[in-house]
Amino acid sequence: MSEGLLREDHDGLCVLTLNRPDKLNALDTPLFERLDGELAALESQTDRIGCVLLKGAGKSFCAGADLGQITTAAPPPPTFKPHVIERLARLPQPVIASIHGHCVTGGLELALAADIIVAARTARFADTHGRWGLVGGWGMSQRLPRRIGQGQAKRMMFTGCFIDGEEGLRIGLVDLCFADEMLEAGVQELAAAVLANSWHTNRATKSLLVETEGMSLREGLAHEHYRFPGLAPDYRERIGRFSGRS
Repeated sequence: MSEGLLREDHDGLCVLTLNRPDKLNALDTPLFERLDGELAALESQTDRIGCVLLKGAGKSFCAGADLGQITTAAPPPPTFKPHVIERLARLPQPVIASIHGHCVTGGLELALAADIIVAARTARFADTHGRWGLVGGWGMSQRLPRRIGQGQAKRMMFTGCFIDGEEGLRIGLVDLCFADEMLEAGVQELAAAVLANSWHTNRATKSLLVETEGMSLREGLAHEHYRFPGLAPDYRERIGRFSGRS
């Protein structure tokens, strides 16, 4: 799938690259269809993919929805694109979003579906739905406030202001921020650390986090206890390696 989306697998890491660089990776329906297909495949590939990295080709991560398509193309069913982003959020594997250049509106909604957001210092984040008279329907009103708090989310949504990677780190939108020239190395180091952990543990932990979102502490603890997924198949080997070093 070279048009719109690229996929490369390396030693348990799946790299999905938005590949419309001439459009700053603006999201059109064919790109969503390709992304949906890859996500469906990844759901059943937990034995060989332990982490997913989402990035953009060219100068930016993603400039948002393709506005030209909105006014000229027949729209897909209204639930399709939100479903694809929710599918990304619920992938069994941990998902890292690597952000450089612009990450705007629909691109920000896509990034917010990742488990970890890593950004270059000069990355530019914004929600510009209001500029065009659009209303976010891919998770902006729900995921952004949960990540950065109501006040900061309202500032971004009501004004359309841009923030850089460093401010994103300060307010909690970004989890790790690197100098531009160090972004790729930083992302690769993070992905390697994820892959070195037990894939079983990572999947089970992510599942518990998803399943207990919105529960009270009492409910969440009960869920964790009664839905305990069991230990990793290789836990004895992992502990044995540790014991052998001591």
